[in-house]
Amino acid sequence: MIFWLSIASCALAAFPALLFLRNLALYRPPPLPPRRRSPGSISVLIPARDEEVHIAQAVRSVLQDDAPDLEIIVLDDASTDRTVEIVREIASIDPRVRVESAPPLPAGWCGKQHACHVLARLARHPLLVFVDADVRLKPRALKRLAAFMDESGAALASGIPQQKTGTFSERLLIPLIHFVMLGFLPLARMRATREPACSAGCGQLFVARRAAYEACGGHAAIAGSLLDGSKLPRVFRAEGFATDLFDATDVAVCRMYFTDADVWRGLGRFAHEGLGSARLIGPATLLLIGGQVLPPILLAMCLVGSDSRAFAPALIGTLMAFLPRLIASRRFIQPLSGALLHPVGVVALLAIQWGAFFRSRRREAAIWKGRAYQPAHAL
Repeated sequence: MIFWLSIASCALAAFPALLFLRNLALYRPPPLPPRRRSPGSISVLIPARDEEVHIAQAVRSVLQDDAPDLEIIVLDDASTDRTVEIVREIASIDPRVRVESAPPLPAGWCGKQHACHVLARLARHPLLVFVDADVRLKPRALKRLAAFMDESGAALASGIPQQKTGTFSERLLIPLIHFVMLGFLPLARMRATREPACSAGCGQLFVARRAAYEACGGHAAIAGSLLDGSKLPRVFRAEGFATDLFDATDVAVCRMYFTDADVWRGLGRFAHEGLGSARLIGPATLLLIGGQVLPPILLAMCLVGSDSRAFAPALIGTLMAFLPRLIASRRFIQPLSGALLHPVGVVALLAIQWGAFFRSRRREAAIWKGRAYQPAHAL
């Protein structure tokens, strides 16, 4: 029994490990264009609701770019802190910056999707860069993003910024974003087709061609969703537009959460639309437990005297489970401690997904930025 279980778990571990290795060669940083090359006209759009801690650094990080035709629009979404004052102070010094106020949130809309929708309508330029307020762009980021859009021919592109982590839960869970995306999404197929199922993105950083954004409906097409990272690329692909992914590790940096509790609440708020959905929760649990948690358990059982035939497949499965995380810790500047605790992180991730699944079945509201949202399927 243990022998055949080891064989099965080894196979489940090998699939994401081998796909991860294949995807690493395809998941490349945006190119470095010649310094004199102009990136064209760009609108950087930042939705902000009570972001006084982040907003100044976010805006100033964009201003360090020397793009000649640049506008930065911060949309204040009913903030109760100093967000507006901070942006106005910066705007008084640099005319490329302006702050606008969001209209009242319509029924059925998620606050962020509405804010991004409004920002796109306020923008003047053909290239739209949507950036969360906790993201910091690195030098020459806009030129590189524009160059990637030209090179790829995509109508929408996204990348995962370097993820800063501090607390135990951050180190344990946040790096799994790369593992899940690169371990289960075939990038070669994504680029060869327009299938909505073969799409992914990171809501922290999106680059869109304005004409395509308007043609497919943009954020208005996912008005009630909390999960723009995966949903927005599907909207573009459903209308026949190409989407793409780039490695944003040396393009932007982000720290999403600052406490263990925030990590669990933050990841859980939209899990019912992702791995925690009714369609994916079962297969995701099987793949992750079988391929990422079970191999080291079986290896330990072999070491204490269980079926000796199971040792080789259990060892290979364990190595396959840890390999992507160890590579990612170096490639994406992730904490080694999280990689070494990979099975624990997977169990924690699944706990968040199952918690969100049961909350959505009970139609409990998700709380985000002080607003309550019913699960998308219940709207």
